[in-house]
Amino acid sequence: MKRFTIKCLPGKIEYIDILKEMDDEYVVRFTRFNDGNEKTTEETITRHLFNICVQTGYIHPLAEAVA
Repeated sequence: MKRFTIKCLPGKIEYIDILKEMDDEYVVRFTRFNDGNEKTTEETITRHLFNICVQTGYIHPLAEAVA
């Protein structure tokens, strides 16, 4: 599973996990943390839109932890 972070307002943390890759879309899980609350949703996003978000810096791969 690949995890990406979403550019968001200070004090908020948001992730996108790619759950499944299909021909022209992804099934993703959005996880949002805000004021101690966690909200998770699963949605479908087109590859085109996902790639635009990566190219513009709106989302970026989460760096792997160094062991």
